[in-house]
Amino acid sequence: MYTDYKELGKRIAKRRKQLGLSQTKVNEMAALSDKYLSNIERAVSVPSIDVLMKLCAVLKTTPDELLLGTESAGNIGNVGRIAAIKTESLPREKQLLALSLLDWLGEQKI
Repeated sequence: MYTDYKELGKRIAKRRKQLGLSQTKVNEMAALSDKYLSNIERAVSVPSIDVLMKLCAVLKTTPDELLLGTESAGNIGNVGRIAAIKTESLPREKQLLALSLLDWLGEQKI
């Protein structure tokens, strides 16, 4: 399978803009060097898996959304990963609250 790094860069830029984040802010949040995100978005640099995962966490998305352009939110197999990505940046108390909410939802007869 071929990875289109221009498309990857476009998807990263699109998601970053959806969240209202600047390149500088994403670089800071993901602990990347200055201008690195710009290079990735323009397909000048190819991100490592570690960098890709950092970007996924900061951009609250999944690798398959960035790499393949899939809409994971509609794919039931990815819901757990999306929930994990969205909750990992929360304080521990809110993570525990989210788990309690999931337990409660599981008990409901819907």
